[in-house]
Amino acid sequence: MTKQILKAHKVRLYPNEGQQIFFAKSFGCTRFIWNKMLSDKIDHYNEHKTELKNTPAQYKKEFEWLKEVDSLALANVQQNLRAAYNKFFKGSGFPRFKKKGIKDSYTTNNQKGTVAITDSTVKLPKIGHIKARLPSKINGLIKSATISRTPSGKYYVSLLVETIVEPLLKTHSRIGIDLGLTDFIVLSDGSKVANPTFLSKLQHKLAREQKILAKRRAVAKANQRKLSDSRNYQKQKIKVAKVYERITNCRKDFLHKLSFNLIKNHDVIAIEDLNVKGMVKNKKLAKAISDSSWSTFTTMLNYKAEWYGKKLVKIDRWYPSSKTCSGCGHLLTKAELPLQVRSWNCPSCQQKHDRDINASINILNEGLRLVTIKTVGATGLA
Repeated sequence: MTKQILKAHKVRLYPNEGQQIFFAKSFGCTRFIWNKMLSDKIDHYNEHKTELKNTPAQYKKEFEWLKEVDSLALANVQQNLRAAYNKFFKGSGFPRFKKKGIKDSYTTNNQKGTVAITDSTVKLPKIGHIKARLPSKINGLIKSATISRTPSGKYYVSLLVETIVEPLLKTHSRIGIDLGLTDFIVLSDGSKVANPTFLSKLQHKLAREQKILAKRRAVAKANQRKLSDSRNYQKQKIKVAKVYERITNCRKDFLHKLSFNLIKNHDVIAIEDLNVKGMVKNKKLAKAISDSSWSTFTTMLNYKAEWYGKKLVKIDRWYPSSKTCSGCGHLLTKAELPLQVRSWNCPSCQQKHDRDINASINILNEGLRLVTIKTVGATGLA
């Protein structure tokens, strides 16, 4: 059965000088509106203890240069700020002010064909066609476009497209996944996928470029020049940004390919629901955990399973998958199985276990149990 989904396609843009100026104005205006509206909301609440219902339109009389950019981009700022406030009242952090050069972007909507694509261009409101490197196929109705500029100076547009996907063929295969650091994942069938550790591999190059950047900063400071006026500093800053960009791109490519391969080859996937935010507080493991990007990987598995008609089951983070014998169910204590012990023999049934493979088998068994309970409950047989 086909399914209608929203899918994002990230496309590289090659704007000319005039188009780059328009993008810079758009980034600046949307950042200004966010900060101005947020500041006014804070001041209004401090004085009246009520929320201010302000809109971008009311600022255009005072700041006429706001009319030079896409009004839909400003309207999206209002919606995003409202959403951030709603999240705050539900327990998330308070909205922050935006800084120049950090995640420069704006979002516009497709109204009556204002956003469109050709073989080699992307059409955007108030700017027209921009040269682009498009993938082979983008099928469906374009709903919105988010234009962004990376710290290395590259421009991208993320097109949100309403499209139809076909479910993948059923394989009648089920798999459990144990997340790790030495091995990125260990599967219940005994196979392992090594952790590529992209940050570690490029750490030496990154450190070298950052050291040069620090020297450029010191020279500019000694000559009493602003960093924005130091060409050598700005050039080196781009070099550092390119290293970070390469790390990010390699990691995303690896995660996309691995997650799709798992979804394609298995109907049911069971995985741990890890508390990554809590785990990165461990200073000894924080960098390795962040480099692994477990949260991103789990998110990819989640939406791809939903797209292609597969099932992802998350196991409670407190489930003792490593300490339970997958053969007889005997449970060891933490003292009996410290973290450095990678293989052990069950004292009850004498079965020898690889710690991670045993954990992935237990994760699969627990996942199948949860699926059975949910299925029985849905049919009203419980």
